[in-house]
Amino acid sequence: MNAYEQYMKELAQPMRSELTEQGFESLETPDQVKGYMEDAEQNETTFVVVNSVCGCAAGLARPAAVTVALQNDKKPSRTATVFAGQDKEATETMREYIAQVPSSPSMALFKGNELKYFMPREHIEGRDIQEICMDIKDAFDEYCD
Repeated sequence: MNAYEQYMKELAQPMRSELTEQGFESLETPDQVKGYMEDAEQNETTFVVVNSVCGCAAGLARPAAVTVALQNDKKPSRTATVFAGQDKEATETMREYIAQVPSSPSMALFKGNELKYFMPREHIEGRDIQEICMDIKDAFDEYCD
């Protein structure tokens, strides 16, 4: 790892911790992503946050919207995160499951391995935090038990 990569890893660690401290599993390799996604049972819901260092990730997606949305009565049984720009191969592997335009930050909700809901960056950036939370909660209400 060169000095720049080490610096960026250290810079990103607190941002990663904002989610792992909320119980999110940090998926840092393609094998971790594949194993995690393949372990999902058909009726199990999984909420994935594609994390990043950008301002809309820090100000809106992480941890505020995620933390508030997870206080909903209905919530996913599993939560995970990949970090765009840090865990590049893991992020690309997760994006294969999401099958949407690459976007970070972004959020995805799966039932089993089927994508049920996706919030790309353009639906996060510049929006009110309450609107983002309501969109996530609505997805949880529709797809989570």
